[in-house]
Amino acid sequence: MWRDAGLVAGRDLRIELRSRVALWQILPFAVLVLLLFAFALGPSRQALRQSAPGLFWLAVLFSSVLAAQRSIAIEGTPATRELTRLLGLDPAGIFLGKALALFVELVVLEIVLLGGIVLLFHVSIATWLLLLATCLLAAIGLSSASVLYGSLAGGARTRATLLPVLVLPVLAPVLIAGTRALSASFVGGGPDGLRWLSILAVFAAVYTVLGIALYGPLEESS
Repeated sequence: MWRDAGLVAGRDLRIELRSRVALWQILPFAVLVLLLFAFALGPSRQALRQSAPGLFWLAVLFSSVLAAQRSIAIEGTPATRELTRLLGLDPAGIFLGKALALFVELVVLEIVLLGGIVLLFHVSIATWLLLLATCLLAAIGLSSASVLYGSLAGGARTRATLLPVLVLPVLAPVLIAGTRALSASFVGGGPDGLRWLSILAVFAAVYTVLGIALYGPLEESS
């Protein structure tokens, strides 16, 4: 399973590096969303600081849907997915590989957007460890849930519009817990930040386990 996961993750990341879709489309989209939010809030520094955590995660969530659609597109037609199955790769390994590749892309996206909110929203980070844990756990949960629900929409002709409808409501806990944990990292952490961090950890664990168990059957039925 782990060998197959490494092969799939390496393939997806190599395709992204060569196509540069994430670099020229997804990253600019995320930064543009953040800029538009900043313009909408106006010049008030207090309003910008208070809104920064929620707007950060909104930009990450919207961009993660684009990244997930790109991950689905890599698989191509149903015939291509059938050929992948005929190669004998473990479905759990395929899921973990695609989730790992998407995780790497989301971590890069989060780094860029964190720089954006520091510059645009005038925030300062008090607890780097909480910030790091929040971003990593959220990226795990986002990537696992996106790949899992992407397998549901993969065979549909309307997958470009179906995937956001399926996955965005499911990602609401990441938006809420990520916002609260990120806010706590700006003011020094504390028990409140750890509580929200535990929610992110549970979300990530649940969808990783569900993906390992269900990705194969979902792909076969698509």
